[in-house]
Amino acid sequence: MKDVTEMVTGDPLATSRRSANLKGDPMATADKTLDDLFLGTLKDIYYAEKQILKALPKMAKAAQSAELKAAFETHREETEGQVDRLEKVFELLGKRAQGKTCDAIIGIIDEGKEIMEEFKDTSALDAGLLSGAQAVEHYEISRYGTLKAWAAKLNLPEAVRLLDQTLQEEKKTDQLLSRLAESSLNRKAA
Repeated sequence: MKDVTEMVTGDPLATSRRSANLKGDPMATADKTLDDLFLGTLKDIYYAEKQILKALPKMAKAAQSAELKAAFETHREETEGQVDRLEKVFELLGKRAQGKTCDAIIGIIDEGKEIMEEFKDTSALDAGLLSGAQAVEHYEISRYGTLKAWAAKLNLPEAVRLLDQTLQEEKKTDQLLSRLAESSLNRKAA
């Protein structure tokens, strides 16, 4: 009977490579821990937040609605605080704050750029910008929720507190964007 790894990958050598990895191969990923995953994800969201800081002023400038423009400007200020909190988490770990390329946020921001170009000067622009901003918020909520849970498992109570503070801000921003969409922006786009 085929091993599950072989069935999933279609690679008949996958089973032997996996077996070698579990037997102490120095290239093995079996040695990775939750600590490694936590640090890697922390670097990912740090990079993402830095990219978001660059994108928010452009989104605010493109927004037609004064309310949406204000929401983007307010969230930029919050994001600066979120970056500071991430840097404190790195300090708690005794690590230098550094990002690693986050393809997910690059893709989400690129979609936002496309919307700004394709819908410039149309009634649908703000609805599109808001949609892109919510995609960012949902990504951040997912990351911060995961990091908070892992920090708890790793017995990092100060990191839990810092990550939860950011998580709550992200949820609040998502709720504000939903209210803007439902109260006016989607209707104006129709």
